[in-house]
Amino acid sequence: MESYNRVFEIERNDIGNAGTVASLTKRELKKRGLSRDFVKKVTIGVYEAEINVVIHSYGGTVEVEINEEFIEITYKDRGPGIENIENAMTEGFSTASKYAIENGFGAGMGLPNIKAVSDEMSLTSSKDGTNLII
Repeated sequence: MESYNRVFEIERNDIGNAGTVASLTKRELKKRGLSRDFVKKVTIGVYEAEINVVIHSYGGTVEVEINEEFIEITYKDRGPGIENIENAMTEGFSTASKYAIENGFGAGMGLPNIKAVSDEMSLTSSKDGTNLII
């Protein structure tokens, strides 16, 4: 099957569209006949990371690459960055805004969930932004 490579913009605080990339990725994986459990794991990781960009950054992009050998999802957001990655990887730790919490997000499970469903995860961050590859 042909490779799938798409880049999507993610806007800050755009909770109404959060999950769109996860839905489109899920559709593409299902079309390829991958197992239900595998599709679920990938979709959870994509969704959690997408929400993190929406509620924690000033916006960014996600590139979804699917081919016969691997699936790689790359998030690049613009600031403010993750001050302490070790803390951010701790279940329940959150720096979510009041807005995010009022909308049902910010429980501090995003990064731990992403790590749990990913074969590999690379996370780097500075005040200029965060890069996540799963």
